[in-house]
Amino acid sequence: MQGEWAGETVGPDVWETCRELIPAGSVFAFLAEHREVLFPAGMFADMYPSSNGRPSLPPQVLAATVVLQSLHGLSDFEVVQELRCDLRWKAACGLGLHDTAFDPSLLTYFRRRLRNSADPTRIFTTVKEVVAATGVLKGKHRRALDSTVLDDAVATQDTVTQIISAIRRVIREVPGGQETAASWCTAHDYTDPGKPRIAWDDETARAALVDALVTDALNLLGHLPEQELGDKAANAVGLLALVAGQDVEPAEDSDGRDGRWRIAKRTAPDRTVSTVDPDARHIHKNRTRHQDGFKGHVSFEPETGLFTAVALTGGYGSDNHEAAVAAGLLADEEEGTELTVLGDSAYGSGELREHLQDQGHTLVIKPPPIRTAVPGGFTIDDFHLDLTAGTATCPAGHTANLGQVKADGARTAQFKRLCTGCPLRERCTTSKTGRTVNVHPQHELLTAARAQAATDVAWQDEYRRWRPPVERAIAWLVAKGNRRVPHRGVIANSIWLHHRAAALNLRRLINLGLTRTSTTWHLTPATP
Repeated sequence: MQGEWAGETVGPDVWETCRELIPAGSVFAFLAEHREVLFPAGMFADMYPSSNGRPSLPPQVLAATVVLQSLHGLSDFEVVQELRCDLRWKAACGLGLHDTAFDPSLLTYFRRRLRNSADPTRIFTTVKEVVAATGVLKGKHRRALDSTVLDDAVATQDTVTQIISAIRRVIREVPGGQETAASWCTAHDYTDPGKPRIAWDDETARAALVDALVTDALNLLGHLPEQELGDKAANAVGLLALVAGQDVEPAEDSDGRDGRWRIAKRTAPDRTVSTVDPDARHIHKNRTRHQDGFKGHVSFEPETGLFTAVALTGGYGSDNHEAAVAAGLLADEEEGTELTVLGDSAYGSGELREHLQDQGHTLVIKPPPIRTAVPGGFTIDDFHLDLTAGTATCPAGHTANLGQVKADGARTAQFKRLCTGCPLRERCTTSKTGRTVNVHPQHELLTAARAQAATDVAWQDEYRRWRPPVERAIAWLVAKGNRRVPHRGVIANSIWLHHRAAALNLRRLINLGLTRTSTTWHLTPATP
């Protein structure tokens, strides 16, 4: 059942007796004074539906603790040490001078209750309501979008480690798994916590081990008792099937039916990098920076320095691309508000442009660069396209017909024999069969965007003035070790990211002069 604040502390009330020692204008002082108003008891009532049992620690205390934890990037153990020893933390969370706080596991239970509730990001939502109440965003219609890679909290595993770990998980989680493994799995002693004892510098020995481990995995999957599996068991079986196949292929002289395997000479596109956190992925933010983890996405108001929305997604797949996530970041904006949306070329897709323009927004989004087949050669912008007539005319004056509209709306013009003997061919294509022009479904939007970015001085000034502040916001977000997420999985880390953004927004509001009079939040800027 939900615990209630009784107003009694263990020892003297730190806020009452040591107020002058708590830095004025800090998040600590603000929470000490307004914690009960910011996080009222009723805000968490749905998380504690039972009226029986031992009362929990008041959720207001835990909510304030989570905000401070997210702000300072501390572990659960470190947080409890701060609550025991630091007057600022005691005052902010309402603990008495002699209070030894609580066991760190309470924070885990609180996050679990949040995750399973109807509104897992309610702390971020509450701070957004404070932002709305102050009116600080009134008339501020710019939203800068950006993303960053967040490192996962686990170690990246090689193929051997993943298969062994997944087999152990099936043995542990699936009824009958231990007996099946004892009968069919012979490549390794799966009760041994170490790696197999082989000559790891011997390529033949490594190949034989991989072959044997994959055979063990397939034998285990194929001989498990037929039964209805629970969530944990089903996840274990699915994970083993995934890791047993993602990094291997039939042996060189095998047709794939004789059960002989080797490490594949390619990387699976959506490769799982760890069985400890199956949601983590290998991410290429650019050609030189490769990380394992997740993508964090933000919508940021650059004048006030406030996050208006955040999201955490997996690191691979079109659904997790910046342009696909952007619409969701802007979905909670007040209906009818016409925004100026700023973003780099990752947000320059034709689909997103079309969607945002249909919503009435102004786009200051950098268009993606056009790649040329020949360095310095002709691009699609050098061709004259008549979409109504269905023709494409090249720089040399040759005209080809656009093909039928494909399922995705794209069209293609093939010049083929028209390129034969053309004096401009060396500047146009390296293909032996001639130039092919692929026309994007939103070709006109993209062409107009490229022209505007290249020639419109007002557009360029707007981008240079208001796009860079979101880089500062990302720096705030990942500061103090917060580049590495603290939990496993997309859901848990998404809640953490919302808590982190809520804490940063609260600190920013306090710096802007956040106060409360009667029942109203408002900003009172400090006088010089």
